[in-house]
Amino acid sequence: MTIPTPEFEALRDRALVCTDCRLSETRTNVVFGVGDFGADLMFIGEAPGKNEDLQGEPFVGAAGQLLDELLAGIGIERGEVYIANVLKCRPPNNRDPRPDEIESCKGYLREQIRMISPRVVVTLGNFATKLLLRTETGITRLRGQRFDWWLGATLVPTFHPAAALRGRPQVREQMEEDFALIRQILDEPPVDHSESDGASDEVLMVEDSQMELFN
Repeated sequence: MTIPTPEFEALRDRALVCTDCRLSETRTNVVFGVGDFGADLMFIGEAPGKNEDLQGEPFVGAAGQLLDELLAGIGIERGEVYIANVLKCRPPNNRDPRPDEIESCKGYLREQIRMISPRVVVTLGNFATKLLLRTETGITRLRGQRFDWWLGATLVPTFHPAAALRGRPQVREQMEEDFALIRQILDEPPVDHSESDGASDEVLMVEDSQMELFN
């Protein structure tokens, strides 16, 4: 496992005492993120739930167990990836994040992505997918696809593990298909962007869109 840089540790320390939004008043723990600082694969969910708030770690409990099983199915252990959420504190009663909360918290996620620099970013669920792709299209239509994304990463949307736990068996089967796609992308030779004369117009458009999200 790659050791985090002092800059990354300083970011985490700031997050752990953050009081920039109302969620600091009701949280038990800040859920900053967990995993390998040098990971090629990063998962991003919506926000911590009850178990995550209590333990200070993302994707624990049944949803986390399913995520671990799906990773194992493509030959990857949890400790080899990095897992984070859009919000670092639990919204009361697991309600949707509010715009001002996202605005207060998004800098932490931006810096996590920038410093870890994963090759593949996987959005888990409808909320994270719509936010990071800046789209109103739902996860059911977006899953199973790959998108050229920010900082040269490939983004793959899939369902939130909780959806597979409470939904039809078909949802888990579709998630397994999505994880097979993740494995395929990871097995491809890395693209050296420094050797290209410039990104395509489509890629540049996505890059600009994400910079708007994170500015």
